[in-house]
Order: sequence, then structure tokens, then C-alpha cells
Amino acid sequence: MAQKDFITKTVELPAKMMDRTIVATEKMVNTLPTEQVTKSVKRAEDYWNTLGPGLTTGASDDDPSGIATYSQAGAKYGFQLLWLATFTFPLMAIVQEMCARIGMVTGRGLAGNIRRHFSKRLLYTSSLLLFAANAFNIGADLGAMAKAVQLIWPGWNFYTIVIGFSAFSLLLQVLTPYKRYAKYLKWLALVLLSYIASAILARLNWSEIMRGAVVPSLSLGKDQILLICAILGTTISPYLFFWQTSQEVEQEISDGKVSIASREGTDKTAIKNMRIDVWSGMLLSNVVMFFIIAACGALLYKNGITEIVSASQAAEALRPFAGEATYYLFAIGIIGTGLLAIPVLAGSSSYALAESFGWKGGLNSKLNQAHAFYGTIIFSMLIGLSINFIGLDPIKALIYSAVFNGIVAPLVLIPIVLISSNKKVMGEWVNHRFTTVIGWLVVALMSVSGAAAIVSLFIA
Repeated sequence: MAQKDFITKTVELPAKMMDRTIVATEKMVNTLPTEQVTKSVKRAEDYWNTLGPGLTTGASDDDPSGIATYSQAGAKYGFQLLWLATFTFPLMAIVQEMCARIGMVTGRGLAGNIRRHFSKRLLYTSSLLLFAANAFNIGADLGAMAKAVQLIWPGWNFYTIVIGFSAFSLLLQVLTPYKRYAKYLKWLALVLLSYIASAILARLNWSEIMRGAVVPSLSLGKDQILLICAILGTTISPYLFFWQTSQEVEQEISDGKVSIASREGTDKTAIKNMRIDVWSGMLLSNVVMFFIIAACGALLYKNGITEIVSASQAAEALRPFAGEATYYLFAIGIIGTGLLAIPVLAGSSSYALAESFGWKGGLNSKLNQAHAFYGTIIFSMLIGLSINFIGLDPIKALIYSAVFNGIVAPLVLIPIVLISSNKKVMGEWVNHRFTTVIGWLVVALMSVSGAAAIVSLFIA
């Protein structure tokens, strides 16, 4: 109640009572909002400080190739596949939580754990295929980022932009101290909000969209099956498994736990914070996926634009229907997510190979301490860069990446579920039975996805 209104309603009260009431009201007006704001700011600050590897892992999942896939889903099928954003959220969150727990409990990265408990042949095959998939994905993402820059500044040279992004990303990974580097990635994750903003500015019919979000709808034609597999592959990606596990280890190393023995084991508080971090990151990832499919379904599908092959093409196609603000926000989002995803792609390859072959390394190490680790990052970037100069179609690069990921995902998911379900390894932090069941469900889904991706390479 405003102070003036309050006074008006109390003018007939005795003067002394009215004075006391006014004083009490002034105290309430002057103190309560300040306390509430302070508490809200403190809660927000505590929540932000809790976020880390889970947030950056989830945000990197929405890379330019993922944006292209989600855009195609909306453009080709409207809201028919929108439910996948809801369906995949708990699946990817549970898998990433398994990976995080493995890193926190064992003090080792994912490849290091696979090396200890499984065949080295499995590990080498998975790591090399992951390296190939990530290199192709880096190339496609670099090209998409350059195209996005040209949407904003058409006169800029494509190859100059690609080289610039490659150099900037390498400098960020190789020369930046880990703690500062992790902070950059964390803040960069917020660029995903541009996709939410772009969809809101487009003034969509949300009642119709929400029905598509909760009611599964399938036509099960060949193209739709392959697109569903592509969505699963770009949402539950192998590089995220390796990155999440290794980042949990890197955080502990940055806190002074240099030896494996000092990193082994965890506690309830750390597990609770990890779960907040992981589920928040995966939620952000899937919310962005939701908004991209919704925007393209509402604006492109309904206007007969059903073929989208790149993220930049999606931005251009949205422009006539959604306006300049949506167009620029979409383009900025492509650039920002690429800057976030490319270091994660290159870094996850390096973690996998370093642990597979016993190389010393990690982002907490300096270049002169970990030549092979950083050499893998540099080599990944050079392959990705070269893809844009040899004339390889970015769409073909993404197809090859999907095929490699389709093979790698089940090979890596099976050890993840087995390790996280092993009480001898995980102790009290072993999977609950329900978590294990969901893990095997994801293995089955990704096996089907991988088989379909391989088939698509030969029948496309």
C-alpha cells in the first residue's frame, strides 16, 4: 500500500495512532525492499558462483552445427519435434551427472578411467574417432561463425574471419591461465540468451507452441528419423562426456589438489553443488534448443521455408518475418556459441588422447609442460581451419562428424554407465538403480542414432 493512500484512509484515527502508523509504514517502505533486494542479490550471487563446468558444458552443446540442426527441425516439421527438447533434457543431464561424479570421485578424467577398467583398444578407438569427429565439427563451426559475421558486416572476407577466429581460440586455450579461461567460458555461456530474446521478440503463438512441447508427434518418414538421430547426436555428444569429467578434475587441481590421491573422494556439499551446476547447464542448453525450434517452426515452416542447411541461413530466413532485432540476435548467437564450443571440442579431444596415451597435460599446465596436450589442441584447430580452405562442404563435414559421433557415443556411454554403477569404484556415490536404467536407455537410443547416421552416409 502506498504511503499517501494509507494516510488518506487513516485521517480519522486519533493523531497519536496515525503518527505511529505513518512511522511504521515508512520503516516498512524504506527497509523491506532493501532487505529483499539484498537477499535476492545474495541468492543470485551464490547460485552464479555454484555454476561452472556444467554450465559451460551445456552451453557448448548449442554450437553452430547444433543450431543448424534445430533450425532445420523447426523449418521442416514445425512444432512436431519440439517435444524432443523436453524429452532429451533429463537424459543428457543424467549422463553428464554420471561423468561429473566419476571425475569428482576418482580424481581422473573419463579416458583415464576407461584406461584403468577397460580394453585399451576400446579406448584408443573411441579417442581417435572422437578426435576426427571434433575436428570436422570445429571446421563446420568456424565456417558458420564466419558466415554469421558476414551477415552483420557483408564486406568482410570469409577466409580472414576464419583465420582470425582460429587464432583467437588458440590463444585463449594455450596462453590463458585456467582460472581466467574458465571464467571467460562461463560468462560466454550467457550469449545463449540471445536466442531466447530473438524468439520472444518474434511474438510467437505460445499456446500453440506449448502443445508441441508436451505432446509427442511423429510421422516416422526416412528424413524425420534421420533428423531425430541428428538431434540426439548433437544434444548427447561424446565430446561433452570427456569435457565434463576433465573439467571437474581441473577445478580440483586449480584448488591445489595436484595429486590423484588428494582428488579422490568427495562430499555431499560438492555433489549437491555439482548437480545444481550440471542440471542448470543442461536446462539452459535445452531451453535454447526449444526456442530455436519454436521460432523456426512458427516463422519458417508456416511460410513454406522448409530447407535450412546452416545456422546463418536460418538467421537470413527469419529476417523478413521476425525483424532486424531477431536477425542480429540470431547472428550474434552463432558467433558467441562458436567461440564457446570450439575450445570445448578441441579441449575434449586433447583430454581424451592425453589420458589414452599417458601424456602429461591439462589446461592447468603451461605450454612448455604439456607439449603433446596442447599440440593436440593446435592440430585439431588446424584441421578444422583447413576444412574451410579445401572446399569441403560444411554440411558434409557435419555428416561425417555425426557418423563418427554415432560410433563413439555407445562405445563411451557403456563404460560411463558401468563405471558409475560400480560400487567398488564409486563407493557411496554409486548410481541409484533408476539412474542406471536411464543410462542404459540412453545407450540404446544413441546406438540406434549412430546406426542411422552411418546408414545416412551411404544413402544420402
